Amino acid sequence: MNTEIIRKWFSHTAELIIEDIEERDSHVRVYFLKSMADTKLIYTKILPELRKLSPHPLKIEDVESHLGVPTSQRLAKQQDVINHLLKGSVYIHVNQAPYGLAIPVAAENKRNIARPEIETNVLGPQQAFVEDLDTNIAIIRKYLTSPQLFHEQLWVGESARQEVALLYMEEIVNPENVQTIRQRIQDLQTDGLIDTNMLSQYISDNELSLFPTLLQTERPDRVADGLQNGQVAILIEGSPFVLLGPTALFHFFESPDDYYFRWSLGTFTRLLRMIAMLVSLLLTPLYVAALTFHYEMIPADLLLSLAQSRARVPFPPLFEALMMEIIIELLREAGARLPTKVGQTIGIVGGIVIGQAAVQAGITSNILIIIVAFGALSSFIAPSYVIGSTIRVIRFPVIVLAGILGLMGIMVAMSFLISHLLRITSLGRPYMSPLYPVRLGDWKNTYFRAPYSFLAKRLSIFQSRNPLRYGRKEAHQIHNLDEDE
Repeated sequence: MNTEIIRKWFSHTAELIIEDIEERDSHVRVYFLKSMADTKLIYTKILPELRKLSPHPLKIEDVESHLGVPTSQRLAKQQDVINHLLKGSVYIHVNQAPYGLAIPVAAENKRNIARPEIETNVLGPQQAFVEDLDTNIAIIRKYLTSPQLFHEQLWVGESARQEVALLYMEEIVNPENVQTIRQRIQDLQTDGLIDTNMLSQYISDNELSLFPTLLQTERPDRVADGLQNGQVAILIEGSPFVLLGPTALFHFFESPDDYYFRWSLGTFTRLLRMIAMLVSLLLTPLYVAALTFHYEMIPADLLLSLAQSRARVPFPPLFEALMMEIIIELLREAGARLPTKVGQTIGIVGGIVIGQAAVQAGITSNILIIIVAFGALSSFIAPSYVIGSTIRVIRFPVIVLAGILGLMGIMVAMSFLISHLLRITSLGRPYMSPLYPVRLGDWKNTYFRAPYSFLAKRLSIFQSRNPLRYGRKEAHQIHNLDEDE
């Protein structure tokens, strides 16, 4: 490897360190980046060991056998050397050798494994992924101690190359799903990626859609369950989130808690989330449509209360609703961006103070404050933050159509929404499965959480090689201690 080539690649930085060991016929050069490599290990272990060998004419094979590092790699290509230096390896080259030796000695700057911050659970494992790829793969392997867990290494990025890992269960996954993801990543043209959420937008089936078609999660237990069901996991160096695909819309309303609780409570909470999403999407538009066009829909007693509440409000229901929804979104974003303690205070106190002041000033009505707050609360119930944010965005055009056309506007909006959802795919699989196409057998593990003895079959959207998790008959049998006597 030509030293001048390496110097040219890193001419813009002072991080490149080159150590020469020259005695008699031996000429060894050691390259590393001081910001990425463990310099203490290099100067106390690697360099002293090389100097012990230097009085003799050396070959690269002698260095390799003497150091005896099992993780070392032989590198001959220029780009491979650059990539390993950027990842924190030390590169050792002996004069006239056809290749060099790369030893991973990256400095330890990993974040400790902590509890999930977004997808919190009451029961079950309490650990989340971190930004280190190898650590994340090791966590998944602790959940799935199987030789059938395959790991493929890919690279993305032109100027800043990032390592991407594909994980899947070879005996379960549909090879077509793996090939689809692999091909899309290999064909990707971009300078570089920072997070899996960026990667999901590049490789999704419908880039312009508001709905995510790959599930993002920070929970290892959810990834392990997805792999056992036939999904493919996508990890990227530097990201604490993992992508799972193919994915249906209703998977975004599932939580690992559904399987840790008894089936009855799991079913109840899952249905509650789906109802809450409909409430979040339609409650404010229905209020606007009823007050603007359809007074006859409102009971007489409630209509009287509404009239008294809006007596001082100078704005039409459409403007009033949009104004309050925007205020709620401002409070939500402010609470999310500010430091934790201050953000909680802003969210609670700000909502109460602004809401009460708006009512007293006659800007809005008490009932709309309740409706907007109820809708905002319902949007938080989704386990996936991404799908909750999507519902928040869609709510605004629905409100506008409700204010212009009434119930007809809501029906038009829902027709467009359903048509769009029916056209979306995730890795070529129907996004609305098992509602469309209808798969009644999958309903017991999508809209409901049936007892485990009824969940022997994997979901059809995954098109798994082995559709059965276990035998149906054996699952229904209850074995007592005295049965074998």
